[in-house]
Amino acid sequence: MLQFPPNTLLFSKHPVSSSTPTLAPSLSDTLLASSRHIQGVLSGKSLTECLAATPDSLRASSQSVSFHALRRLGLARQLRQMMVPRKPQSAWFDALLLVSLALVDTAAQAQDGPEFFQDRPDVPLYAVHTVVDQAVSAADSQIALRPYKALLNGTLRRFLREREALLAVAMNTQEAKWNHPQWWIRRLKKAYPTQFEEILAVSNEPGPLTLRVNLRRCSVQRMLALLEQTGIQAWSPGGAAVILAQAQPVTSLPGFNEGWWSVQDYSAQQAGYLLPIADGMRVLDACAAPGGKTAHLLEQADVSMLALDSDPQRLTRVNDTLQRLGLWSDNVQTVAADAVDLDSWWDGEGFDAILADVPCTASGIVRRHPDIRWLRRESDILATAALQQEITDALWRTLKPGGHMLYATCSLFPQEGAVQANAFGYRHPDAQCLEAPGQILPKPNRAGQSSGDGFFYALFRKVT
Repeated sequence: MLQFPPNTLLFSKHPVSSSTPTLAPSLSDTLLASSRHIQGVLSGKSLTECLAATPDSLRASSQSVSFHALRRLGLARQLRQMMVPRKPQSAWFDALLLVSLALVDTAAQAQDGPEFFQDRPDVPLYAVHTVVDQAVSAADSQIALRPYKALLNGTLRRFLREREALLAVAMNTQEAKWNHPQWWIRRLKKAYPTQFEEILAVSNEPGPLTLRVNLRRCSVQRMLALLEQTGIQAWSPGGAAVILAQAQPVTSLPGFNEGWWSVQDYSAQQAGYLLPIADGMRVLDACAAPGGKTAHLLEQADVSMLALDSDPQRLTRVNDTLQRLGLWSDNVQTVAADAVDLDSWWDGEGFDAILADVPCTASGIVRRHPDIRWLRRESDILATAALQQEITDALWRTLKPGGHMLYATCSLFPQEGAVQANAFGYRHPDAQCLEAPGQILPKPNRAGQSSGDGFFYALFRKVT
């Protein structure tokens, strides 16, 4: 049997520098913070928003536990429903129970087969008895949770006693088996009948840390050599991409302050190669924040760039990104405006190339943002598809004859991808559809592979 010291986190996504001794937060405090995160997500808040309100001392550990709990939330909810049929009135306690069930089941798995977790630094591993003890301590430490202490203790201990039987029943449900909402599973099964299981499995793996080398300042070969010198294993699947075998704090990687690279998923990097641009062109990046694709285009050609986004706060990140990468110039302009409202931002001069990375459900990047699957509703697909139509129809008016528009979404749902692109072609007889990847499905993080997220691309040329 594995023996773990109490309160000791064996694996963390955020390694602490050995030169700076840091006292790790107790698991009970981490559980309380994580349960607040899960409570927030279940009430409609993003995990990013919840983490922003978390004390610095708890942010790393609670993020790790929250990510793990969200990737196992379907199973945890089914187990809670079986053992506590009447949902607790306290949303905070319910979230604490869900997080604790997710962690204690993983701890029991590690006890049975530790080899499975040896290459999973994303999984927060504790001893079984530590999870139970610290969960009960967490409940006991809060007046609002103290009345539920006995229920929490009894439920966790019952689960450990009857684990095999409870899991056998729970795993008969699709939501528990795949840890996605039932409607999400049904949609993927309809769209990808022979691939949906692999897509769901990959979506529960953390995405790899992928860099896009700024070729104006560094080469891929030099970046790989620098990483090797610091003991970091990495490879390039092609282009300017470098994929790290294990995630690292980005500021600790060589070349960050020098602007030698940006963090960008491999599939997302394809946008910069698919949109035909050349020096001197007038280019629009609509829905530009946080600026990764804007920067990639500027890294490739000296163009006159307009970066447009409806969120002024997020648009500041575009400025920061371009400054760090040494790409800011008089030929770059950022504007906060609604892309559909042309009168509020367009000067009437046509663009040679447009990147339309339009809003979507973000179903293709769920492995990096595990809260998305629990935040989205099925009705969101129709809502975002309608918005995408408005945006693309408006942007098409600003494109010069002979110019190109690249339609892009980080979605897996055809209504936001192929269906949308086909409908656009029908509405615009002057839109010639050119060769593009179409739907890109997420790939697992395996050494030497191009393990990118889910994306969709369609390229159109305006003909006269």
